[in-house]
Amino acid sequence: MSVSAEDEGLRIEIENGVAALTLDMPSTRNAFGSEVAAEFTQFFKDANTRQDVRSILIRSTGDRDFCLGGAASRKPTAPPRTTLDYRFVSTPHIEMFKAMWELERPVVSQVQGTVAGVGWLLALLADMVVAAKGSRWTHVFVRRGMIPHAGDSFYLPRIIPLHRLNEIALLGDTVTADTLSEWGLINRLVDREQLAETAIDLARRLAEQPTRGLGLAKRHYRRSLEADWSTMLREEMAGQALLTTSADRNEILAASAEGRKPLLTGD
Repeated sequence: MSVSAEDEGLRIEIENGVAALTLDMPSTRNAFGSEVAAEFTQFFKDANTRQDVRSILIRSTGDRDFCLGGAASRKPTAPPRTTLDYRFVSTPHIEMFKAMWELERPVVSQVQGTVAGVGWLLALLADMVVAAKGSRWTHVFVRRGMIPHAGDSFYLPRIIPLHRLNEIALLGDTVTADTLSEWGLINRLVDREQLAETAIDLARRLAEQPTRGLGLAKRHYRRSLEADWSTMLREEMAGQALLTTSADRNEILAASAEGRKPLLTGD
């Protein structure tokens, strides 16, 4: 896919603790290349220590597509010269999804239209998924004679039950958000007209929570998919101890003792 100069790429807007990351690339149907992947990566890495970011909303423009996967670079370079070189083509997207997986801020994805290729990871690596009824998800790799890449083979087996994943990946059939909701992959399945309001309301609710606690909780859940029992208990104990020093934890205790609503800052 070629990239138009009229595409804005990735827009980042922050208001009241919610960082809205909007893919605006209509010429590629919101498929994105290495430059946009690098922008995502940098934001995710920075967000862990930004006081103004307490939750993240990932969305895209238009009704037709959420994200159709990867796209050509905005600054085309010479094609890889050998098969060995081609192994590294997806590195920018791999780095992006690694940063998203390790992110200690809660993430909501707002999904409409068609989802394909790496769009699956962009949607499903969020902590909560809000999808429009009837939105269409196509895993697509088998249709292109490819294997899943950009981290797909690591992340999706940790999110989707194996036999369901095999059906998606080996047949390449399109499924709807309604079906994914039945499989337990969608948090909020709503009419298209309610999508934006539902997603931003959820992101705002998350932004009002004790941010540090949420970050450690999601980190532990994801870490548990890779670590053993003793490692997780040690990390859990360390996390619990660290939170005793947080401003939000002490504010919650004080508010409880004084019979008032806590005023949380995310610190």
